[in-house]
Amino acid sequence: MDDIVKQALAKWPNVPDCYGWLGLDARGHWYMRDDRAQALGPFAGGSLQSKGSHLRHEKLIEFIGRNYQADALGQWYFQNGPQRVYVELEATPLIWRVEADASVHDHTGRPARVQRCYLDELGRLYLETDTGFGLVHTMDMGPAADAVEAGLWVPHEVLAAELPGRYGYRTSPQSLQKA
Repeated sequence: MDDIVKQALAKWPNVPDCYGWLGLDARGHWYMRDDRAQALGPFAGGSLQSKGSHLRHEKLIEFIGRNYQADALGQWYFQNGPQRVYVELEATPLIWRVEADASVHDHTGRPARVQRCYLDELGRLYLETDTGFGLVHTMDMGPAADAVEAGLWVPHEVLAAELPGRYGYRTSPQSLQKA
């Protein structure tokens, strides 16, 4: 976590949490979701318009990545100064990028070591690593397939609907607030 974020937390410890305003898609892209986007439907499974505005500012994306983590309930958030901005997930909390040598890093750039590999009923590939669980980016299925063919990863079949419970993450913290 950035030092400036830690300082803001100490200065303003009781800032309310924010829900529904930030989303992470299945390709590791961040989306800002204003009131209009939220009114158009959920982030995951909704329309292109309900996703919101694709964030493209490199420094902002890096800041979000450095301050992205999970709480005790498996809800992922971005610590924005003193405020937690909970993230709506299209798929998983981490999106894996796979290099030609089968090394991996998540969408924030953090490297990881693969421990297990899973394949769901739709052919999506997931990795359990020493730093967390996530979906392999669609553009990296070539190097991922090479790792499987080389015997580095052995995919185990899994149902996508079971993954949040098995790996303890929530795809929609906002929906928990409404319940």
